[in-house]
Amino acid sequence: MDINLIGVPLKYGCDRDGAQLGPATLREKGIIDIIKKNGHNVHDMGDIYIPYVLPEDKYKDHPKMKYLNTIAEINCNLANNVYCSLMGQNFPFVIGGDHALGAGSIAGASKFFDNLAVIWIDAHGDINTFETSPSGNIHGMPLAASMNVGHHILTNIYYDGIKVKPENVYILGGRDIDPGEFALADELNLNMYTMDMVREKGLDNILKEIIHKIKTSNVDGVHISFDIDVLDSSLVPGTGTPVSEGFNINECKEVFTALLDEKFVTSMDFVELNPKIDNEDGRTIKHCIEMLEHIFKIINS
Repeated sequence: MDINLIGVPLKYGCDRDGAQLGPATLREKGIIDIIKKNGHNVHDMGDIYIPYVLPEDKYKDHPKMKYLNTIAEINCNLANNVYCSLMGQNFPFVIGGDHALGAGSIAGASKFFDNLAVIWIDAHGDINTFETSPSGNIHGMPLAASMNVGHHILTNIYYDGIKVKPENVYILGGRDIDPGEFALADELNLNMYTMDMVREKGLDNILKEIIHKIKTSNVDGVHISFDIDVLDSSLVPGTGTPVSEGFNINECKEVFTALLDEKFVTSMDFVELNPKIDNEDGRTIKHCIEMLEHIFKIINS
């Protein structure tokens, strides 16, 4: 497979220093060699340009959303990179940076595909808007914006209007969902599989259900957006918003194996590594590398 590696050293969406170091750290730890040794061609497209904004200007564009216009601009550039990768018949693999970049990845993929599905693997729903967000951090809003819910600057990234239909959205692993997000999920009848549901029904059964729904729908592309905080907080201290009672490493590998074995995944994000707050033993980075080894071993094998 031809992999286009796209870095997005973004911290404005989470408003926490260190998330911008994720792409450089993964490169330093050998992500390119990992991709190559598993039989793929890799084209490192470098990093999306991130303009500098003073912290005191974070609310300059909107009173309830931080760094709004800058994040939209970055996402528009990312979307174009993802779209061009797909046009070139390559697989865009986006490394972050915080999860605000998901809006750009989805926008680029949805411009290429007629009917995109999104599998959002995350401890959080990321379906807040400026009206429901407790923090004003845009990394909690990209999936809502992709469904055309929220502020017009976010919903119209790259091109105007909806990027993914709600019935084609699958949220897996959520366990820190805000009240406004639950309300939106109910309103849109989203396919939301919380950790409580996973423990009750079994991960294998949940994955079979997601795969069945995707394969019996008329989607022509599938984007996975993976936030490392879906793992239990004990495994990933080096992420901005860790949450307990999450997946273990083997469960994450099971998720990747099940989904990637279907050969329907066409693009992917890997986000929210913050090396600056990792344990001294580098636990989070080690677990990220282990998961990446598994992903590139399985993908299109």
